Parts: sequence; structure tokens; C-alpha cells
Amino acid sequence: MDLASAVKNNEVVDGHSTRGWELVQALPGKLRTNVSEFPGKIKKLGQGDPRRIVHSFKVGLAITLVSLFYYFDPLYVGFGSSAIWAVLTVVVVFEFSVGATLGKGLNRGLATFLAGTLGFGAHHLATLPGEKVQPILLGLFVFFLATTVSFIRFFPRMKARYDYGLVIFILTFCLISVSGYRDEEVLEMAHKRVSTILIGGFTALSVCIFICPVWAGEDLHNLAANNIEKLANFLEGFGDEYFKKSGDRESNKASLQGYKSILNSKQTEESLANFARWEPRHGQFKFRHPWKQYLKIGSLTRQCAYRVEALNGYLNSDVQAPPEIHGKIQEACIKMSSESGKALQEIASAIRKMTPPSSDCPYIRKSKNTANSLKSLLKTGWCKDIDLLETVAVATIASLLLDVLSSIEKISESIHELASLAHFNSVEPDVANGKPRLNQQGQVQSSSNSVDLPHHRVITIE
Repeated sequence: MDLASAVKNNEVVDGHSTRGWELVQALPGKLRTNVSEFPGKIKKLGQGDPRRIVHSFKVGLAITLVSLFYYFDPLYVGFGSSAIWAVLTVVVVFEFSVGATLGKGLNRGLATFLAGTLGFGAHHLATLPGEKVQPILLGLFVFFLATTVSFIRFFPRMKARYDYGLVIFILTFCLISVSGYRDEEVLEMAHKRVSTILIGGFTALSVCIFICPVWAGEDLHNLAANNIEKLANFLEGFGDEYFKKSGDRESNKASLQGYKSILNSKQTEESLANFARWEPRHGQFKFRHPWKQYLKIGSLTRQCAYRVEALNGYLNSDVQAPPEIHGKIQEACIKMSSESGKALQEIASAIRKMTPPSSDCPYIRKSKNTANSLKSLLKTGWCKDIDLLETVAVATIASLLLDVLSSIEKISESIHELASLAHFNSVEPDVANGKPRLNQQGQVQSSSNSVDLPHHRVITIE
């Protein structure tokens, strides 16, 4: 049997499977495919978030600036080989957002300064008893600090905000105290190392903040609004999509799947909230903005998304109730789903404009009225003469919509709490036409800039 026949039949030739030979033959074609698709992937990645391209240029600029310590003799003479720590600091510290860079930079700078000071002090104390006792004392100092700081890292708050700084503290203390045993110029070494690290951190922070800054707080704020809008889009289209005829069921399913990203957004929200706490005042976000409240909003939004996920399962279900069952609750479910979606759209708009949502949302009120009617219908026993299995899906959908409405009310309450903590600007209606007052840029004018007017009603008689 020749080799081609053996490969075709996936047989063994000389003790080796021909499967490996097939993989070798397919490798050039796979490589050409990957090379041809690579430009498209780069374009897609850049179009997805153009800030990534700007960030790459910013990192290159910062590294180039600190590399001047090596290129120019006067700068290199002042710091020597310790200048490499400035380059390493930029590479390690520079992150995508200002909050992440600021958090890492402050952690690294403060940890380096404290560890350098303690390392020099430990070296000085170890030399007092004599050379024989010096390595023993240095070993005890290193053991005590490394053990203590490593245990501190297990505290949740320290882990979340200062873990990087604690690691740098251990590293710097060990480098200075241990290397000082063989190097007599320990003070000069510590001074150069701390200075170059501070210079690298300052360079990274300056480029990150003053050149096209990316604020983690703003991203977290927009993420909360986007997630609520995704839920709103699903609910606004769910009722019509579910109660369609079976032949038209495949039309808009893809457009309703945007909510799925909410289910895995917890880690992103926690990271952005942690980074946002490091950021100074910027834009509409004041100092000590209540970033923790966004975590509560995100948690409630995910709870609502889990219920929406259950509703989405019925869009893909092959088990459908008879039309006579659908007809009894179709109008109530469609209206409740639609009004719930509109309520979420209004909440998302209030977050974007940083204004308190309406305390008496008409969409939530209409959804509650429809929900009460639906509950009364379910209690009347209208399905007692129908097969119970045929009513389970419809009854479950009605129950899930009621749970979604309850989740929306909790989200609205959390937004009101955020507006109170962050002192969002309230919107006053224009006396002439009852519309919100807008400034020259077309934005909603805050109540702080408006004039208090007496409360009265004008009636025009034609």
C-alpha cells in the first residue's frame, strides 16, 4: 500500500499514525489563512475601541522619554545602571486607564520609598553588633517583614487596592537589605533606585493623564447605563417576539441577545470601581464620588439579566402553548414587557444625563397596573379545563415578567440612592411649555441655575 492510500485510510506507516502527516500537510494552508486574516483582526480591534491605538502610542512615548537616561551621558552618569529601573517602572505601571495607572504608580512609589527606608535602616541596625551577627539579623529582618506583609495581603481590602504595592515592598526591601551585605554603598544604591522608580512613575502618570486620558470612572458610569439599555432592548421586543406565529419566530432573535454580556460583567465592574477610587476629580465626577453604589446597581442589573435569560429560553423552546391560551394573557404580557423596557430606557437616560430619575415613572405605574390585572386573571382559574402541561410555559413567563418588574423597581431605587449620594442635578420643567430647561449646548439645565417660581397653574380658555 502506498503512502497516499495509507493517509486516506488513516493507517499506520512504519509504526506512526498518518494523522500527523495530515497535520503537517495542512500547516502551510492554515498559516496562510492566519496571515491573511491578521490585518482584518487588527482593524476590528482598533475600530472596536480607538482608544487602544492611542494607548499604544502613549506607552511608546513614555518609554522613549525615560530611555533618555541611557542615551545622554550627563543623565547616565547621575544614575548609572539604576536608570533601567525607570524604564521597567513605565513598562509595569502604565495601564489603559488613569485610575489603574495612578493606583499602580502610587503603590509602587510609596512601597519603594518605605521599603528603601526600612531596608537601609535594617542594614544599619544589623551592622551595629558586628560582622558575625550581621547576616543573622538581616535574615531575621527579611523573614519577619516578608512573613508579615505576605499575611497582610490576604485581607480583602488590602488585596483589592494595595496588593501590587505590598509585593513591591517585599521585593524592594529584600533587594536593598540583602544586597547591602555585599555592597558598602547601600545608601547611594537605595537613593538611585528610589529616584529612578519615582521618575519612571511620574513620567507614566504625566503621559497617561495629560494626553488623551481614559477615565475608569467614566467607563464604569457608561457601563451601568449600557447594561440597563441592553435589558430595555430585550424587554421591549420580547412580547412581540414570543407571541408571534411559529413561522415568523426567527426574525429578531439575534437583536435581543445583547443582554448576555451583563451576566459576566461583575469582574469588569469591580475592577473599574477599584480604579475609579484612585482617580482625581474629572468631568462631572467630583472627588469621593460614590463608586461603590455602581457595584450595587450592577448586582441588581445582573439579577434582572438572569430573569431575562430565563425568558430568552422560552423564545428558543419547541414547546408552545395553544393559541387559545396565548390569547388570554398575550395583551397583558406584551404591555407589561414593553412598559418595563421603556422604564429601563428612562432609567438609563437619567444615568447618562446624571439627573435623578422620575420618582413616579409612568411606565412602571402602567406595568404595575397590568401586573395586577394579570395576577387577577391567573387567580380566576381560567386554565382549569385545559391540560396543565400546556399552561406551564405561559404561566412561567407571566411569573418571570412579574419578577422582572420587581427587579426594575429595585434598580430604580438604587439609581435614586446614587443620585442622592452624588448630588445629581435635578431638572425643573419650563413654566411655559412644561419641558425640561436646556442650556445653550442643548443639555439639561440644573435646578441650581434656575429661579424659584411660585407654584401655580395657568388655564387658557378659548
